[in-house]
Amino acid sequence: MTTDVTIRVAIISGAFAVIVPALSFYLAKWKERQADWQRYKFELYKELMQSLSGIVGTDSTPEGRRHFALACNTLHLIASTGVLDALHRYQNETATSNPKPSADRHDQLLSRLVWEIRKDLRIPKNPAVADFNARLWCSRTDPEPLTSSQKDANDQLSDPAAPIAMTRRK
Repeated sequence: MTTDVTIRVAIISGAFAVIVPALSFYLAKWKERQADWQRYKFELYKELMQSLSGIVGTDSTPEGRRHFALACNTLHLIASTGVLDALHRYQNETATSNPKPSADRHDQLLSRLVWEIRKDLRIPKNPAVADFNARLWCSRTDPEPLTSSQKDANDQLSDPAAPIAMTRRK
């Protein structure tokens, strides 16, 4: 009887000696793949956010719009349903075919899109969607040279984030 118990203990110990490291290895690899997937998703979402700069205000260019379209199309490979729904609503609002674009609606849809991206990336301490507000900044670079009075006005600005109201030289 004691031999029988000893054999059972040896078999159970041997099984655990194999199962525990195998399970640890599997879980470590699974976590590693999840981390790689999150990094990949982050890079694609980062590309989308960077492409938004090419369609904002005076920074909007045909190349910027192409870059934005490419980034949007690529997201269909990895984005969650929430991100894609928010993206489609944002695209509809910003489309040139929209007869009544609204700046407020744009800001709401952009905020929802960025919030959904943060949710999909599992950003810690992501606020409630109602409390989240995202804005895009335009570089306000002027492709034409400024007049001397415009340069003086620029020099007098103490706040670099303040809006610059300038007209182009005709």
